[in-house]
Amino acid sequence: MVYRIFYVISLLPFRLLYCLSDVVAFIAYYIVRYRRKIVRGNLVTSFPEKSEKEIKDIERRFYRWFCDYFVEAVKLLSISEDELNRRFTITNSDEIRECFSQGQNVAAILGHYCNWEWLSCVGKDLPSDSMVGLIYHPLYNKAFDDLFRRIRSHEANAVPVPKKDILRQLVTCRREGRMNIFGYISDQLPKWENIHLWLPFLNHDTPVFTGGELIMRKMNNAVYYAELTRQRRGYYSLTYRLITKNPASLPEYEITRRFFKMLEATIRREPAYYLWSHNRWKRTHEEFNRRFEVVNGKVIPRKETAEKQ
Repeated sequence: MVYRIFYVISLLPFRLLYCLSDVVAFIAYYIVRYRRKIVRGNLVTSFPEKSEKEIKDIERRFYRWFCDYFVEAVKLLSISEDELNRRFTITNSDEIRECFSQGQNVAAILGHYCNWEWLSCVGKDLPSDSMVGLIYHPLYNKAFDDLFRRIRSHEANAVPVPKKDILRQLVTCRREGRMNIFGYISDQLPKWENIHLWLPFLNHDTPVFTGGELIMRKMNNAVYYAELTRQRRGYYSLTYRLITKNPASLPEYEITRRFFKMLEATIRREPAYYLWSHNRWKRTHEEFNRRFEVVNGKVIPRKETAEKQ
């Protein structure tokens, strides 16, 4: 039933979908005030050099884009191939095809910027027998989890892969000799026990995931930053930015460090299209040092460590 409702909505032309988005954005920003405190706090602390007027302008544009993100994602349920190809362009897919021809699979690392749901169509410029792995965290609501799985399966060779199944899927592809590109959204907030690295990011001391890099090294992937840009409303462009074709040649966590520098540069050029409603910096380094310590590469609560001693 949820799928049918959203499929019917997806049949609306973009012009009407954006009218709907504008109405929802007005309600979310001015009436419901959805996560306004978090969004404002994130913007103020990320851009202390900007005036209050500039911050409010970014804030309003963020809410408009955020609602656009949802209607654009829903549109994937019914959009035609011709219209999607016109609205979503990829500048250098030839680099990914070259990696495939040389027998090397690819990891595309990205953040919550622009409309990442539209990346499900990157396979349109790749060999039909290759696989596009779309790594995701399953939603608690089964109906909406199914909905987004359908959205992310827009292309025949696009396969949504739960985070816990990444290695198993990669090993299966290797065994079958199937070339692949997996997309890793790597700017989420890790749980306390998964924090192994802190980096400067948008004027914050930021805990970051490192598990993706470990997998990329293990699989010897060519690693690219997938940089999305919004040309105008409803039109996006993707450019692959090479990080390395030899992960083992880089120091530990260097892939992650380079990614976050590249993502920050993208965000600073046009900050309205980043996911500011996420409480990204609620875990601080000071609290981590007070509550936890790292023993043999494992994060352990200090109380637990004391009891063991």
